[in-house]
Amino acid sequence: MKVLTTAQMRQLEESCAKSGITTEMLMENAGQAVAEEAGRILEDIRQQQILFLIGPGNNGGDGLVAARYLHDAGAKVFLYFFGQRPARDPMLKPIRERRIKRIEAAKDESLDNLTSLLRSVDSVIDALFGTGTARPFSGLLLMMLDRVRRAKIKRPDIKIIALDIPSGLNADSGEVDPGCLYVDNTITLAFPKPGLFKFPGAERVGEISVVDIGMPGYVEEKATPEYLADEWAKSVLPERSPQANKGSFGKVLVLAGSVPYIGAPYLACSGAMRVGAGLVTLAVTGRLQSILAVKLTEVTYLPLPESRPGLIAPEAIKVLFRQFDQYNVLLMGCGMGQHESVVKLIRNILLSHPKAKAAKPKLPALVLDADALNALATTPNWWTLLPEDAILTPHPGEMARLTGMTVDEVQLDRLGLARKMAAEWHKTIVLKGAHTVIAAPDGRSQISHVANAGLASAGTGDVLSGVIAGLLAQGLNLFDAAASGVYIHGMAGEVVKARLGDAGMVASDLLPELPQVIKQLKASRRTEEAE
Repeated sequence: MKVLTTAQMRQLEESCAKSGITTEMLMENAGQAVAEEAGRILEDIRQQQILFLIGPGNNGGDGLVAARYLHDAGAKVFLYFFGQRPARDPMLKPIRERRIKRIEAAKDESLDNLTSLLRSVDSVIDALFGTGTARPFSGLLLMMLDRVRRAKIKRPDIKIIALDIPSGLNADSGEVDPGCLYVDNTITLAFPKPGLFKFPGAERVGEISVVDIGMPGYVEEKATPEYLADEWAKSVLPERSPQANKGSFGKVLVLAGSVPYIGAPYLACSGAMRVGAGLVTLAVTGRLQSILAVKLTEVTYLPLPESRPGLIAPEAIKVLFRQFDQYNVLLMGCGMGQHESVVKLIRNILLSHPKAKAAKPKLPALVLDADALNALATTPNWWTLLPEDAILTPHPGEMARLTGMTVDEVQLDRLGLARKMAAEWHKTIVLKGAHTVIAAPDGRSQISHVANAGLASAGTGDVLSGVIAGLLAQGLNLFDAAASGVYIHGMAGEVVKARLGDAGMVASDLLPELPQVIKQLKASRRTEEAE
């Protein structure tokens, strides 16, 4: 699914009009779809009191249609109008016929009616302004939004839902008006908009869902990134023949871990196994192997020599070089630490030097995380010395070190930066964080819909690296392995969040959910194929 700018959405709306799909038809479709999605979010609609904030334009019109459908489904609906609707607004007639309560902000002295409603309603749906607004909010409008904000502070259980985008968020840039609400859910119409994934706007959109409003598919393949959706993820899942053996599903070699970070190799190896890799081998010092073998019983081990307790000796490189041709993927960096000898080892494995006397063995496909990235960041022009068959999985801090930027600069335009550096470095980039971005050197890109605070904890990135490596070993190309890995990992996080909440979730909670997510995707794919 494409991510469309405001201008592209306008072009698409014009195309719809030319093909006979009128604005009124789109509005009816949008309102119905929003009502259905709001019903999913709010669960038992018949027990809900819902306040709609209705603006003067098309976003308000969509809200009126959604209000009508929710009323008909049994919800108690209230409409609070800011600005005048068109004199012959066809969306108002069904509202009047149903006698849905309407209040005009301009006639609500001191906003007393709004304040009273906010004390009792279960949810507020922001249908004030969509993608077209550009002027700063002021006066009465700003006061209205502030009342809603204060009500949310007093009653955190109130669910705030934005229709298409939160009012005051720039749909293209992600910039926000000071009055823009922090919402729990954004139900965006037809296609996601880039501003939903750019900070500071990305902090305010909550959980994003995209609803179909009957627009035809968009075809400018080169112009926009994709929104990572289950339809795509289902299409690239690796096949598994019942006649297969473990060699059929690929072999992953994991070089990870150090005394302070013993958990990292456990999580990375487990992530690879849980998505179906046939064989996972952990290359680690004997001292750490004796500890990890208690938990990691399904992996095989490649013991590495130590220079001192828990620290890989320089001669380990010879042991590793003899093994590389036995594996499809090398996952490297998780929890290795930044000791000088470790950094040197990483560089000697990964980076080629034209003046070297002896040629290095060909490396497997690479998934590089954490300390492997930190080692690269201190090497000038590292990308010219690294094989192109590589997936880099930096968090914003690691991306800042790789690029020489600040973290704030990285976060300013995550999508644009990931696409730029993927092309410049000729590497596949997974820029982790809320709405993880995946970018390929050829310009393809995907944006994850997941912004889960529960995933902001130690070790979840190690699990993700393992997931990507496991999918890559099963034959997916670099981009598909990276993007589907992000999707499966994110959905596993959503399952854990639904069960435990987003506080106290730990990385190992994700592991049993990974095969469940894959199972559900495959079951859905089989159902669709049968139909």
